[in-house]
Amino acid sequence: MMTKLAIAAAVILSSVGNLNAQTYPARPITMLVGYAVGGPSDTIARIMAERMKVALGQPVIVENVTGAAGSLAVGRAARAAPDGYTLGMGDWSTHVVNPAMYDLQYDVVKDFEPVSRLPSAPQIIVTPNSVPATNLKELIAWIKANQDKVAMGVGSMTHRVTGVYFQNLTGTRFTLVPYRGGAPAMQDLVSGQVDIMFDQGANALGQVKNGAIKAYAVLTKDRWPALPDVPSIDEAGVPSLYVSYWHGLWAPKGTPKEIIARLNAAVVSALADTTVRARLAEIGQEVWPREQQTPDALAAFHRVETEKWWPIIRASNLKAE
Repeated sequence: MMTKLAIAAAVILSSVGNLNAQTYPARPITMLVGYAVGGPSDTIARIMAERMKVALGQPVIVENVTGAAGSLAVGRAARAAPDGYTLGMGDWSTHVVNPAMYDLQYDVVKDFEPVSRLPSAPQIIVTPNSVPATNLKELIAWIKANQDKVAMGVGSMTHRVTGVYFQNLTGTRFTLVPYRGGAPAMQDLVSGQVDIMFDQGANALGQVKNGAIKAYAVLTKDRWPALPDVPSIDEAGVPSLYVSYWHGLWAPKGTPKEIIARLNAAVVSALADTTVRARLAEIGQEVWPREQQTPDALAAFHRVETEKWWPIIRASNLKAE
């Protein structure tokens, strides 16, 4: 009798789950973002949310949950019901750097279902205009000649990780100066209070274009369309120093596959929209090819990034501050 009741209960629950998936979404969806309004991640989320609602038939509401380098938002997404109504937008910092730095109460791999890769922008090496070097090789030589005086602005752990990686690959040394965020660090770079930064390309783009700072290389194999005159890191002379500030969309573990498929289709539709692509290009964000927008592609890419960066971060003995 108990076996029959258990089977019947399982059938009922399965039917309810299938029905929920078929009627999804029946109410607004929340997309959690771990950073303040106006930054690159928030801007991407709002551009995507606006267009995704067309495919989903329901509003996608962006909620900013700041703190702990984005991990508060990711933790809330991990604890949310797996019903497709709470999503987490993550990135290189939240899903690669943070797990190697912090004692998190969630697992960035086991506690989430990947939905899709979202746009990315490279990291970029920038200095004040007062630095005399005219290319990256000259910059490296200048740092080596002045390494007791050179200061790097650090507004986030991603800045710190990239800076340490650069030092390890080039044999340079400089002082890391911490700030409460990327904006004040960039302000001091423009004014010459610090000498170098490794920032998100999307953050530095405006300052480079208006001539307030100098860019030496984008940390990618190929040139960046947003700044086509700035050499790639390979061209600049430090091959393999690739650092991309990428984004992704995740749902809580256990979210039905049918819902994941519906969400992925909404993302793909948004990223194919010409207006969306133009708005993303304006802020320096690149859209991955269609075949790289699947849940499996995000899972595979995330795995490659963790396998690359976790050993580097842990070997550098970097600690969260």
